[in-house]
Amino acid sequence: MADLFASPDDAAAGGAPDTAPLADRLRPRTLGDVVGQEHLTGPDGAIGRMVAAGRLSSIIFWGPPGTGKTTISRLLAHAVGMRFEPISAVFSGVADLKKVFAAAKDHARHGEKTLLFVDEIHRFNRAQQDSFLPFVENGTVTLVGATTENPSFELNAALLSRAQVLILRRLDAAALEQLLDRAEGLMERPLPLDPAAREALLASADGDGRFLLNQVETLYAIDIPEPLDPAGLSALLHRRVAVYDKDREGHYNLISALHKSLRGSDPQAALYYLARMLTAGEEPLYVLRRLVRFATEDIGLADPQAVVQCLAAKDAYDFLGSPEGELAIVQACLYCATAPKSNAAYMAMKASFRSARETGSLMPPMNIVNAPTKLMKQVGYGKNYQYDHDAAEGFSGANYWPEEMEAQTFYAPTDRGFEARVAERMAYWDRLRAERGTG
Repeated sequence: MADLFASPDDAAAGGAPDTAPLADRLRPRTLGDVVGQEHLTGPDGAIGRMVAAGRLSSIIFWGPPGTGKTTISRLLAHAVGMRFEPISAVFSGVADLKKVFAAAKDHARHGEKTLLFVDEIHRFNRAQQDSFLPFVENGTVTLVGATTENPSFELNAALLSRAQVLILRRLDAAALEQLLDRAEGLMERPLPLDPAAREALLASADGDGRFLLNQVETLYAIDIPEPLDPAGLSALLHRRVAVYDKDREGHYNLISALHKSLRGSDPQAALYYLARMLTAGEEPLYVLRRLVRFATEDIGLADPQAVVQCLAAKDAYDFLGSPEGELAIVQACLYCATAPKSNAAYMAMKASFRSARETGSLMPPMNIVNAPTKLMKQVGYGKNYQYDHDAAEGFSGANYWPEEMEAQTFYAPTDRGFEARVAERMAYWDRLRAERGTG
């Protein structure tokens, strides 16, 4: 598998044959040729320091596709004089691992250390991951795993404790431009694109160098008499589908970004993350559930209509379906983003639930408990209950708390939106309690 790519001079000097894919012909021959990961491969980076010391610890490379995980691992083994043994968790099982470990032991007896590169290491189950531990601990292999998924969720804690997690970055425009320059140098002619189409090609790669070079190879393989503009490029090439797994970290990152943009009252950013999710294939009803949750958690009584708007959007989407119903989701998103915010109800829920757990089974005061039988009335159930509708101003100010418990304040409304009016009412009732001596 080709990841990142060498200069054309290196590729020509004993690299892949001319019939190989372009990405293979531009494969780096040294760590210095790798683009976009200088924070790791540079002199002050983790990899740079390991190479300088001539000692390699076990590593988990975590990063998007096409950012150099396989290539860096191969070059790292060469740089520290180790044998490179690659396997893929997609195609390998316990029997394959046993063979690898046995071979590594044999080579170790002859003084040759093994770098075991495991592509897609998160695909191994927990038991298979545990099988690495004794061989890593006794030095039979130095493990370098590659994953596109968050290691915190996908890898055993025991394995993570024995490896350093290094994060590879999505290739930025400058790194991708370097790859285009190297490709043009190798092919000895410029890409048949105008400047705007060139920018569109870089954007279409979505940070994936391998995908970019595959697109470049297609452009060179076709006879294109005149440079293409963005429209012509789009008609010729397929745009890369955004990386988005509904049960993986990208899913949770985007929903978190949407929620926090809404909380921060930024309707433009909120629409962007909403669009990212929906265009990538997220279930609209999932997004609607998150909007309803947001309306109750972060808006609450500051604008009681927010949850109504979100539920109405759900009904509208159910009625219209896609794509017409997605406008209702957008409207609910904009309503939530521009509504006054309050988490007072959310905080009140947490505080009241915590108090309920701590106080156990305290009896309510006798004046407000139910008294359906004569005996219960005789022993004081419901005695001295004050019917608020008969009290002055419809407010008795009676005590409703258990005798063994002081009155608590769980809900503290803000001065924002409708909640400001709620705060005024509550302050008014507190004033009446104080005046009547019942607070």
